[in-house]
Parts: sequence; structure tokens; C-alpha cells
Amino acid sequence: MNRDLLRDLYAAVCAGLLVLTAVLVGTAIQHRDGSLRVGRPPLLASWDPHVGPGTPAAVAVAAAVVAYGPSLAARLPWRPLLFAVWGAGMAWTWSLALVDGWHRGVAEQLTTRNEYLPAVGRFHDIPAALRDFTRHILIDSPDNWGAHVAGHPPGATLTFVLLDRIGLGGGGWAGTWCITVGTTAAVAVLVAVRTLADESLARRAAPFLVLAPAAVWVGTSADGYFAAVAAWAVALLALAVRGVRPGLNGLCSGLLFGLTVYLSYGLTLMAVVAVAVVWAGPSRRPLWFALAGFAVAPVVFTALGFEWWEGYRILVTRYYQGAGGVRPYGYWVWANLACTVLIVGPATVAGVRRVVVRLRPGGGWSRSSPRPLAVLVLAAVLALLIADLSGMSKAETERIWLPFAAWLLPACAFLTGVRGWLVGQAVLALLLNHLLLTGW
Repeated sequence: MNRDLLRDLYAAVCAGLLVLTAVLVGTAIQHRDGSLRVGRPPLLASWDPHVGPGTPAAVAVAAAVVAYGPSLAARLPWRPLLFAVWGAGMAWTWSLALVDGWHRGVAEQLTTRNEYLPAVGRFHDIPAALRDFTRHILIDSPDNWGAHVAGHPPGATLTFVLLDRIGLGGGGWAGTWCITVGTTAAVAVLVAVRTLADESLARRAAPFLVLAPAAVWVGTSADGYFAAVAAWAVALLALAVRGVRPGLNGLCSGLLFGLTVYLSYGLTLMAVVAVAVVWAGPSRRPLWFALAGFAVAPVVFTALGFEWWEGYRILVTRYYQGAGGVRPYGYWVWANLACTVLIVGPATVAGVRRVVVRLRPGGGWSRSSPRPLAVLVLAAVLALLIADLSGMSKAETERIWLPFAAWLLPACAFLTGVRGWLVGQAVLALLLNHLLLTGW
């Protein structure tokens, strides 16, 4: 076994010990006073070993990606590869969701009291609902919003309102939307990696983007959909700064970045990833188009009566009125990182280790193809750490941080022993989905 691979395994083992520590310490705290407000620390889940309709398909997809994914990723033409990644990612995500069955795994996920769909009926007059949105954020306000509606700008809820308006109402369609759109994030990441770094690196990362444990939460949570919107904003910005239709791609990137911050307050931190993309590109002219596109969402929402900063200010108060005011920062500030290990898997931990080593002084990289990818990965790490230290993401980060996790996964392109790492990714996802009943 070569030295690099051995060090990769050490990193993965250390990450596993972090997860084990979070489980043991978290369980003790939860038994003592219940302050963590999660069923199976560090995850919002309950112990429920089970199999379901999706079990055979999930095992089959995992085996197929391990056996054929690396070779297909190396030889398929580029565009067919992108469709293959999307298709395989959907098969993986759907099969994992259906381990819990159609109703529990998909159709009911977004219909519970704290989710978005119960609020759809209150948006029959959208401008009026937006004008009154901030008045219903606090827990002690009349007709207060459920936790997820209150915890996000109204763009998140409006997505499901508009789906309902075009005849795609209800939990089944909402879940289908989140999975279908959410799985395109892998395609966006591949486009960005190829554009900024190198096609061979993108091809090496492709099987890991398909077989990510994060798929457990992409199917079905709205945060998977948010991750895809943010990922396409980054991918289009990458194309723009590298001179591919800079005006059009810059404008579309800005539009999506604007939408992103009206889907989730925390995704303003995707600006860190955007800066890394701009650093990697030779052209700054597309930034003017991106800024013009970005301005659209704030102008529209503000004109309709919703003020983003006011919403965020009130949300901070609401956050501490609920579980956020009870959950101990001293535990979650490091246990959140254990959640991240579970959504990105041991292979990504090893990949990030290789990124850090090679970016050290004397690591041997110039400003050439691998380096932009490494900077992109570390930008996602930085955004995630800022979110962690803020204290506004105590628990549930297995879904909340999906948009950042998507940009950690390409670090797997630097690994050797690819099939072994893919097995580790698949086994982790299958165990999580079959041993636990997650909140999403």
C-alpha cells in the first residue's frame, strides 16, 4: 500500500472517529436533558432498521456504478456522460427514497406541519402574502408560519405555490420536483470542474457525484433543490469567466444567484464559492452581467413587499425562540462536521486531505488545471465553516449544507483506488437509509 493511500485511510478513520464521538456524546446529552432536539445524534433521525421497495434497486445501482462507473466516465462522450450522471443520480436517489416506500419516503415528506406545503393555501394572493410574510415569522405572532417556511425567504415556499398553480400540487409532485431538480446539481458541478480545471478531473469525479451519501437527503428535501439552483449559478459563472457566452451565462448566473438567496438566507455564503470561480477565470467583464442578473430577484421581491434584511432580522429572533435557542452550541459546533462526514462520505474526506496537502507551500502545483479545482473545494469548506461558526446551523446540517457539500465531492477526483472508495460511499448511504428513518 503506497503512503498516500495509507494517509487517505487515516483521514477516513479519523473522520469515522469524529462521527462515533458525536454519536456517543450526543446520545449522552440527549438522554440527560433532551437539549439536542434530535432523535439519533448527530442526525435528525430515529432508529428503524427496515427494507422497502427501493432496496433491491438501490443495491443494484450501487453495484453498477462501482463496477462500470469509472470506465464509462472515462470513455463516454462528454454530453452523453452528463445525461448518464443525471440519470444514474436519479436512479440512486429515487431508489434510496423508496426504501421508505412512496408515501413515507416521497409523498409525505414535504407535507408535515413544519414543511412548505401546508402554507401553500395561504398564498392565493401572492403579493398580499409577501407583504405580510414577515408578520408571521415569530412563534408568538398570529398564524405563525411552520419552521421551514419561517426559516427561509418566501422564494422557497413560492416554488411549491407555483407548482400547485400549474396543476402539480401535493406531496408527490413536490417530492418529484426536488429529486428531479436536485439531482442535476451533479451535472452542474461537472460542468464547472471541466470549465475551470480539466475534463479528466471532471470524469474522475463523476462516479462519486452519482454515488454520494448526500442522496439520502436529496430525496426528499427542498434543500436538494436549493443545492441544484446554487450549483447551476456557479457553473454558469464558471462558463462566463472562461469566455463561453460571457454575457448570457453571466446574466443567467446572476439570476440564479439572486434566486438562491431568496430560497435560503444561509446560501448568501455561496458568494465564497463564487469568488473562487472568479479567481480561476481570466475575464472579469461577465461580472457586470452577473450583477445585473443578481439584482432582479431583490428588486422584484422588494417591490412586492418582502424585505430580505427585515426577514432575516426577525428570523434570528424566531430561531432562538425554537430549538435553536435550546440546542447547545458547544456540541453542534463540532458535531455539525460529523454530519458533513456522513453526507459526503469517507472518500470525500480523503479527497479533501489530498487537496490540502497539495495546496501547501511546496506542494508542487502551479496555477494550472488541478489548482482551480482545489481552490473551489476549499472555498466550499470555508463557506461551510463560516456557517458552522455562525451558530445559525445547529443540527439538521445533513440537509441544510447540501449546497456546500456538492462542491466537496469533486475532491474525490484526486483519489487512487477508486472502486474501493466508491464501495465505501455506497455502503455508508445504504446503511444510513436502511438503519435510520431520517427526517427527510
